[in-house]
Amino acid sequence: QVQLVESGGGLVQPGGSLRLSCAASGSIGSIDLMAWYRRAPGKQRELVASMKIGGLINYADSVKGRFTISRDSAKRTVYLRMNSLRPEDTAVYYCNIVTSWGDNYWGQGTQVTVSS
Repeated sequence: QVQLVESGGGLVQPGGSLRLSCAASGSIGSIDLMAWYRRAPGKQRELVASMKIGGLINYADSVKGRFTISRDSAKRTVYLRMNSLRPEDTAVYYCNIVTSWGDNYWGQGTQVTVSS
């Protein structure tokens, strides 16, 4: 059974940094895409960053220049480094992995709160 386990969320002051991690376990197969989404209170889920394996990286306009998505293939882990955090970054962050066969997996979510 495939599981995505997220970690790294928490409370941080404006201007601070966090790094989220998402580790995949189980027989996930060949990974095609790794991404991070977030859902803020009262808002729809939005794509924060995505990484096509061997290809394109995309960021939401609101996080460009502040967030960086990366991966460790050997550990089957995707990271989201978040710098210069703002109160509007407060949300539950979810990792997403899509395999070459089209299987779609989600993490359980990790809360990020930016507040003084």
